[in-house]
Amino acid sequence: MVAVASNFTKPMTALAEVFTKTTSHEINLSFGSSGKFVAQIENGAPYEIFLSADETNPQKLEQLGLAVTNTRFTYAIGKLVLWSAKTGYVDKNGQILPNAGFRHLAIADPKLAPYGLAAEATLKNLGLLEHLRPLLVLGENISQTQQFIDSGNAELGFVALSQIINDHGQISSGSAWQIPDDLHPPIRQDAVLLKKGELNPAAKALMAFLATREAQEIIQAYGYGIAE
Repeated sequence: MVAVASNFTKPMTALAEVFTKTTSHEINLSFGSSGKFVAQIENGAPYEIFLSADETNPQKLEQLGLAVTNTRFTYAIGKLVLWSAKTGYVDKNGQILPNAGFRHLAIADPKLAPYGLAAEATLKNLGLLEHLRPLLVLGENISQTQQFIDSGNAELGFVALSQIINDHGQISSGSAWQIPDDLHPPIRQDAVLLKKGELNPAAKALMAFLATREAQEIIQAYGYGIAE
C-alpha cells in the first residue's frame, strides 16, 4: 500500500503499470496531501511506502520511528506553474499577477501541501502575497486546487507542471507560466519505506524500481526534474 502525493498521480499511475508488468507484485495506490498522509500514518494507517511532495514530511516520519532508516531518497524535483483553464489568459511572464484582473487565485493549502508552500513563497518573493491574499482560494491538495481552476471557481492558480502536460511534454489545455526555480525553495519530493513495509518484498522492490533509469525517464517525461 503506497501513499502518494496527489501532484504525482499521473506519473505514479504510469510507473505502477510498468512495475506490475515487469514483476509479480501488485500496488495499491492512494493519492492525497502529504500533510494528511503523515497524520494518517501517525495514527496507524497501513501504508508501506510514502511518496511525499516534499522532504520534510518523510524526515518527520523518520524522527518518529515510523520509517525505515536510510531508505529515504529524492525521487523527483517538482516544477510549479501558474495555470488557467482559459487559453491566452496567463501570459508567459506572469504579468497577470501584479495586474490582478481576477477574482480568485487558487493554491494548495500551505499547511498541508508543499506545492502550496512553494506558491506562497513565489507570491512573497514577487512582493504580491499580502496584496493577493484576499483573493486566495485554498485547495486541500494540489488536485483539488486544479479542480477549482478547471471548474472556473478560480480563474487561475498554482499547480504542478505534471498535472497539465500531455504525453509530448506540452501544455495540454489552457495557458500557463512556469515559475522560475529561484522564486521558491526547491520542491524536493522524497520517498521513504515505512516500518509497515519493512518486511514486504514488494515494497522493497518498488523502492528499488523508483531509483532506476527506466523510472527516472518516466518521471522526467511528466515534467519533473531528477536529483543529481
